[in-house]
Amino acid sequence: MLFILTVTLLIFCLSCSRQTTKHAIEREYTFFPSPPDTARIQFLTSINSSLDIEGNQSALNKFIFGEDKPKSFLKPYGIKINNGKIYICDTGIKGIVIIDLINSNFDYFIPKGRGQLKLPLSCFVDEKEYLYVADGNRQQIVVFDKAGNYINAFGDIENFKPTDIFVKNNKIWVANLKNHKINVYENDSTFKALYQFPNVENDSEAYLNQPSNISVTDDKVYVTDFGSFNVKIYNHDGTYTGFVGSYGKNIGQFVRPKGISLDKESNLYVVDAAFQNIQIFNKNKQLLMFFGGAYNGAGSMALPAKVDIDYENIKYFEKYVDKRYNLKYLILVTNIYGDNKLSIYGYVEPKKIQQ
Repeated sequence: MLFILTVTLLIFCLSCSRQTTKHAIEREYTFFPSPPDTARIQFLTSINSSLDIEGNQSALNKFIFGEDKPKSFLKPYGIKINNGKIYICDTGIKGIVIIDLINSNFDYFIPKGRGQLKLPLSCFVDEKEYLYVADGNRQQIVVFDKAGNYINAFGDIENFKPTDIFVKNNKIWVANLKNHKINVYENDSTFKALYQFPNVENDSEAYLNQPSNISVTDDKVYVTDFGSFNVKIYNHDGTYTGFVGSYGKNIGQFVRPKGISLDKESNLYVVDAAFQNIQIFNKNKQLLMFFGGAYNGAGSMALPAKVDIDYENIKYFEKYVDKRYNLKYLILVTNIYGDNKLSIYGYVEPKKIQQ
């Protein structure tokens, strides 16, 4: 009887293996732009629940411990990938979804007590693996250490509604919707306020009507101004240097600009929730291409919110790349609705043909 059971199990496993191999061979890839243009971006995969990371519960585990209910996103918004983990602010659970790519784990981080979150909109993880959360309803930046312990919370509650956060050069940069400025803090145990900008009248081109998203490079600060339908650019000292985009429905224009991120070539990626796509501009503010589009299957978007570009964790997603291409970096996008709550794209380049 034991021999028959063992043989049956072996046949079942081999059958599953053959099906998996067949599925991999028949996989269709989604590229932007579409053929015959040269592919630049490939849609790699999407993550919607713990099943996509941990897989289905085994029959034996289910029999012994009972059936587990999969964890899923409710309303994913802000996102940051760091050191093999993806952190997603989920306003629906009032917490953070943490996807551990190293250990194939999908879990909720919902702090209590002094660390309790009310409306986590955006997050950032620094070199110490400290987690910074911009909470719109709590009207503070809430800080946790790498173990999830509450460290501190800061921000002038009377004139503070943080919508996004970025940590760079030992400074914490915060988009403050309430005072129409970028607030800059010391990145140490004091979180001391250093300065804020722009310090201009509201009729100035440099004025931030609704600063909603921020990205900081070695020398520039990029801010999505939702109220002006563009992305404004400043030096680190707050000097205004110009903007990208304008209001309109033509390519290169915006209707609902949201999340932004930059690659190493200073190409600017801008989410537009109305167009349901991402537009890419070079450092000369010229439109290079766009990708995504209204939801109709793999690679499309449904009310996208945030984008994060990453070069350090590509090994976890190389298995999804068309063998004709090399994966240069990752582009992660959150969608509030649809079947691709967390979409992972890759910037790809064709492999050189050996002579």
